Amino acid sequence: MSTEIAARCMGLSVPQSPFLNETRIRRIEAARYEGQEIAGALHVVREGDRVLELGAGLGIVGGVTALNAKPEALLSFEANPAMIPHIEALYACNDLADRAKVRNAVLLSTPDQPDSVTFHVHNSFLGSSLVDTPARKTTPVDVSVEDFETVRRDFAPTVMLVDIEGGEKELLDNADLDGIRAIVIEFHPGVYGIDGMRACKARLKAAGFEKVPEHSTRTVWTCTRTLH
Repeated sequence: MSTEIAARCMGLSVPQSPFLNETRIRRIEAARYEGQEIAGALHVVREGDRVLELGAGLGIVGGVTALNAKPEALLSFEANPAMIPHIEALYACNDLADRAKVRNAVLLSTPDQPDSVTFHVHNSFLGSSLVDTPARKTTPVDVSVEDFETVRRDFAPTVMLVDIEGGEKELLDNADLDGIRAIVIEFHPGVYGIDGMRACKARLKAAGFEKVPEHSTRTVWTCTRTLH
C-alpha cells in the first residue's frame, strides 16, 4: 500500500498524519520546522556516528539527519505513544528503517528511578512534557522509563539530539556523557527558569563542550568537544 506524502524536507518524505496542518507543512517544506536543530545536527553528524535522539516529535530532525548525514545508526526516544507509528512510517518510506529505530519510552538518569512516569500530552503535541502546565489542557499517559546509562553503554552514541521540553536539566544534572562528541540541545527556561538554563549550559561547559556560535542561539545550542 502506498503512503501519502504530505511534505518533503531536504530530501526527506514526510507521510501524512493527523499532526500536520497547512502551516506546519509549509514550515517543513521550507526547512523552518525545527530548523535550528536540523542545521546543528547536519553540522556535527558524520558518517559512522551513532546518534541518540531524545524527543523525536514528528521524526523529522532525526530523519533528515539520518538521510543526509548518513550516520551508522539513529536511536530515537519519544514519550508520546501517538507519535510512534508516524515516526516509524517516516523511517520506512525513506528506507531508513534498517538503521533508524524509535522507542516509546522516557530516558532518565536519576537514582531509584521508577518503572514508568506520567507524560502530559498536549493537544498540539508540541507542548507535551513530563512537566504538567496548568494553563494548558493535557492528557496524562503512563510511559515506560529506560535507564540512560544502560542505553549509553549498549548503544554507544557519539552524538545526541535533545528536545525534551524541560527534561534536559535533570538529564544534564545526572547523566554520564562519556563518549559523546557533540550535542544539539534545546533549552526550556519556561520550565526551570533562567537560572536553570544557565545551570544546563554550565554543566555542558564543565564537561568540555563548546558551543558552535553559527549554529547556536540563546535557547538552542550546538556544541562539540574533543574526546581524548
